[in-house]
Amino acid sequence: MRHATEHISGPVVTVRGLTKSYGGRVVVDNLDLHVGAGEIVGLIGANGAGKTTTVECLQGLRTPDSGVIRVLGLDPVKQADRLRLQVGSQLQSSGLPDRLRVTEAVDLFAGPHAQDRDRLLEQFGLGRLHRSPFAGLSGGERQRLFLVLALLNRPRLVILDELTQGLDPAARREVWSAVAQLRDEGTTVMLVTHELDEAEALCERVVAMRQGRVLDQGTPAELVARHAPGVTVRFGLPGAGGSAIRGELDRLPGVHRVSQERDQVAIEGAREAIAHVGAWLVASGHPVPVDLRVDIPDLESALLTLLDQSTDLPETRKVAS
Repeated sequence: MRHATEHISGPVVTVRGLTKSYGGRVVVDNLDLHVGAGEIVGLIGANGAGKTTTVECLQGLRTPDSGVIRVLGLDPVKQADRLRLQVGSQLQSSGLPDRLRVTEAVDLFAGPHAQDRDRLLEQFGLGRLHRSPFAGLSGGERQRLFLVLALLNRPRLVILDELTQGLDPAARREVWSAVAQLRDEGTTVMLVTHELDEAEALCERVVAMRQGRVLDQGTPAELVARHAPGVTVRFGLPGAGGSAIRGELDRLPGVHRVSQERDQVAIEGAREAIAHVGAWLVASGHPVPVDLRVDIPDLESALLTLLDQSTDLPETRKVAS
């Protein structure tokens, strides 16, 4: 496949002050966003955060109330015809007629400069299913077909909205592998998802949204470091009933809090505390507990904290009458 970011300079997506409302309710509120060439950027947040409306505006499917959008330097509303074959998409509502065969679907969507149909189907593991009707495909196979259709016309940007919603774990992994393949080829991807393990596994950068606004953005690791930096080390330590041991643990570098219930000890602190607790166990002559567990926050923990911190945001704005 031709390198998807070829001849692109500057951001693939630029959004300034995007606002969109439905029925007097503002669902995207003065949003700023940029996506660079070759990035995989995830839009994350609870249902109703404005993620899908945002990407629909990027594709010209919705007309913004205000703001400036440029996708590959083009206005998605005024220059929709020029943009259409440069953007591939799979939306939440994607579907095909049950009796439509795989090859028929590809031929139906192919533009004048489409990739070779059979090679693309083989690339995404659908070659042996080329005559299968859509109704006969598994969930993972359907999503891989949607990826084929999204990539068919050599797009410079691919938008994927809730790509693995409703799939079983095995099918999700299949689709993840296909998206990782896009990343390896340098394709620019916007991934809309509320599956945070998916965003953490695939995205180089994530944008956390609530009530149509950006709360924070960065790499998954950066968001975790900013909003859920702590760890908890848990283990059983027979004979740990005295306050002396709790005091020793509490004085270790990086430890913020030590709690105990019977023989079970829980130590909360910064990540550096993990190494210091391990060193203390060895230096104190305690064997490493077989039940030792380290709870390290993930992107879900960071987003929950971020959403909790943002509860002081005003309620969703109403359009002034």
